[in-house]
Amino acid sequence: MKKGYNQGMGVYEPLASKYRPNNLDDFIGQQHLVGPNGPIRKFLELGNVPSMIFWGPPGTGKTTLAYIISLNLYYDFYKMQAVNSGKEDLRKILKIAINNQQYNKKTMLFLDEIHRWNKAQQDTLLPYVEKGVITLIGATTENPSFTIISALLSRTKVFVFNQHTPEDISILLKRIIKKEYPDYKISKKIIDLISELSNGDIRSSLNILEMAITLSQANTKKGDKKIISEKEIKEVVQKPLYYDREGEEHYNIISAIHKSMRSSNPDAAVYWVGRMLSAGEDPLYVARRMIRFASEDIGNADPNALILANSVYEACQKIGMPECEIFIIQLAIYLSNAKKDNSAYMAELSVKEDIDKYGNLPVPLNIRNAETKLMKDIGYGRGYEYDHDLKSKKSHQQCLPDKLKNRRYIK
Repeated sequence: MKKGYNQGMGVYEPLASKYRPNNLDDFIGQQHLVGPNGPIRKFLELGNVPSMIFWGPPGTGKTTLAYIISLNLYYDFYKMQAVNSGKEDLRKILKIAINNQQYNKKTMLFLDEIHRWNKAQQDTLLPYVEKGVITLIGATTENPSFTIISALLSRTKVFVFNQHTPEDISILLKRIIKKEYPDYKISKKIIDLISELSNGDIRSSLNILEMAITLSQANTKKGDKKIISEKEIKEVVQKPLYYDREGEEHYNIISAIHKSMRSSNPDAAVYWVGRMLSAGEDPLYVARRMIRFASEDIGNADPNALILANSVYEACQKIGMPECEIFIIQLAIYLSNAKKDNSAYMAELSVKEDIDKYGNLPVPLNIRNAETKLMKDIGYGRGYEYDHDLKSKKSHQQCLPDKLKNRRYIK
């Protein structure tokens, strides 16, 4: 029987499925949730769990933990994939759940990729979660604040799943290699390399291991030592970047670019720019945000920053990726090193605050334009001082409305 094949069915079973843990003690990582004092461990010990949202990157154990919960509770358990299911599938489960209530039997629904359900679909689910007809476990890789309706969020507990550390992944790899590939000599260096390349994703690490073993088998002649080389690992791996142009990571990284430049840290700024562009972000989006930064954070401390930022945006329009990446890197370095002045930004905020507070305050008569005799007769332009006629070239006449005449927006 080949490694990874189900003996009873004679079909291939990936390592990630074959070695999926069925209890908390074998579960890797997320100790803040399942450790000795973790809330989910305590829920299971009590035999009662609330409706929950599991939020975290791919391969961090969200589905596995839901599976463990299903094995350890006497609930009627159902699983749905949001991407290929809808209201009709949900109604069938709800009908069973309502019937289960008559016998004091609880029903649990695991909804994978819950963020893919639209508002109407989530609204259908809401009253049954609220009344306890079903216990919901929703899994998502996207920020629930953006993708799950507030009414449903308020009736669930959100638990954050962190990326696995390389140490977590190494522990699992060693355990599986010992069981699955005892004839292979796989060094600590290779295990550490797989752990690093998996990007915190356990499923990815097991896929890398399987592919490397397959490649090694093809390269190994009879009588050769069974080993995995660094060359074989790198042949099967293209390290993915966790990034969603419509989701939270998009906002996290653009925030990191902005704040790195504000902190005058060009090394961090160019790293985050590189991360964003390597993940496929539109370079014009990044350049556009840098134009904003040039005015908001640098302003009149270096007016050339805005000119350069606008030039880079236009250059990116003409050239495109990948050639224009160097333009944005250059701009990030310049903006990071430039002197900072946010007085224009703070003035903008203060002006908007006063406009919201006072509305349409009248223009002082002295600076109104007297277009007609009537306007002149009622005081338009009366008392206006033409600054160029003054020796100092600067009058101190009132230019703001009466209610704001002593207001200072520029500190």
